[in-house]
Amino acid sequence: MNMRPATRLPTLGGRGEGWVVGQVLLGVAIFLSPLVDRSRSGGHAVAAAGVGGVVLGLGVALLAWAGLRLGNSLTPFPVPRADQSVKTGGPYALVRHPMYGAVILIALGWSIGFAPVVGLALTAALAVFLDLKARREEAWLAEGLEGYDDYRRRTPRRLLPFVY
Repeated sequence: MNMRPATRLPTLGGRGEGWVVGQVLLGVAIFLSPLVDRSRSGGHAVAAAGVGGVVLGLGVALLAWAGLRLGNSLTPFPVPRADQSVKTGGPYALVRHPMYGAVILIALGWSIGFAPVVGLALTAALAVFLDLKARREEAWLAEGLEGYDDYRRRTPRRLLPFVY
């Protein structure tokens, strides 16, 4: 049975360059959001910074783990490399796109700690954007990588282990 995801999502370039640009722009906006969001003050600010730091740290750890597991297959573009194979170990046994989940955790941690209104709104937009990017990427992966459909069946979570 072919589980190739049908998608009407745009390719945004031959290698999906537009998806990368969109992700970077949202990331920069989240990073700069404390410049316009001054809603945190007092003792709550210290607690929020601590919680945000923990979430951010978990995201960095997941990003590093997933990046190391990809090895030579690591690319910023959603189109798979010609010599790429399906990765199923480490974080890829838990979720199909752990690096996107890690980016969401990093943005969430930053926003909790430093920009709880503007940053969290932008982080929600980033999460939706990365979910769409992952769906577009999965169409390419199903077309180009043998065994990806079976991997999708075995690994139902897309972005965050145990969550989504």
